[in-house]
Amino acid sequence: MLTAPASVRKALAASLGVLCAALVASARAEPLPSWNDTGPRQAVVDFVDRVTDEGSADFVPPAERIAVFDNDGTLWAEQPIYFQFQFAIDRVAALAPQHPEWETTQPFKAILDGDLEALAASGEKGIVGVMAATHAGMTTEKFGSIVDSWLEGAEHPRFERPYTALVYQPMVELMSYLREHGFKTFIVSGGGVEFMRRFAERVYGIPPEQVVGSSGIVRYEVSAEGAPQLLKAPEVEFVDDGPGKPVGINRFIGRRPILAFGNSDGDLEMLQYTAAGEGLRFMGLVHHTDAEREWAYDRASHIGKLDKALDEAKADGWTIVDMKADWKTVFSLSQ
Repeated sequence: MLTAPASVRKALAASLGVLCAALVASARAEPLPSWNDTGPRQAVVDFVDRVTDEGSADFVPPAERIAVFDNDGTLWAEQPIYFQFQFAIDRVAALAPQHPEWETTQPFKAILDGDLEALAASGEKGIVGVMAATHAGMTTEKFGSIVDSWLEGAEHPRFERPYTALVYQPMVELMSYLREHGFKTFIVSGGGVEFMRRFAERVYGIPPEQVVGSSGIVRYEVSAEGAPQLLKAPEVEFVDDGPGKPVGINRFIGRRPILAFGNSDGDLEMLQYTAAGEGLRFMGLVHHTDAEREWAYDRASHIGKLDKALDEAKADGWTIVDMKADWKTVFSLSQ
């Protein structure tokens, strides 16, 4: 076996060390690798640089670096119907024999009739009501196990992949990038809070306590066996959509965000509330423009309608992410 001289081995080792250091430096110099080097990526990086530089007039202490994200259409796909709506549809179908009154009560009737347009028209309040009614009387743990089972077995009709595989890789990178720079990231969504908490940490890196969403009433009881438990009631407690989003931020976070991302008119008030704070602010919209890799929709969509928020974003100089032009990839290939 031939062995290279010590001087050659040292030279090779030194060269390898330089190469590795260069690769590491290059990786550090290129944040958000799934984003094209266009305006939105540059705007994000510039904002983060300015608010984290202690010598900058725009410096923000770490405790105040709050970033909030809508979920449906912002962090994962939402067409042809909100994914949580599909979960509710499956639950209504399973429980319908026990509830004949649903045949004449909306939005249950729309679900049983397969009328997706009427179901979508009921909005986030409709889905929260369905979730509350179909899970009344069960413990929060039982509900969580039902969500887990559904997420493991359900597949999207177009992509034939689990719903949790349809998260946007560029947004996952953005949230990770923000956390690396001292931000605390929150989900603030009209979706059901207990539904989202079942996957938010493993999919987005956001722990359950940093998920703000719509909720039904939950009551504390002691079981016949003497075990303390939380039972879901059929009433809706809070709808975290539209003007409910800034209310939810105040109620559950307690700080005004300095960065907010949404994709629809349901996020407008959250973006306005963020913009109204003092100091440098970042407001972003995901604009669905890629019919080939995802969908193209905005003002006329029955899901994720983007109309008033799009106009305000253009008027006020908010960052609009053009999915087709600004993202190298949409979904993570590793999912």
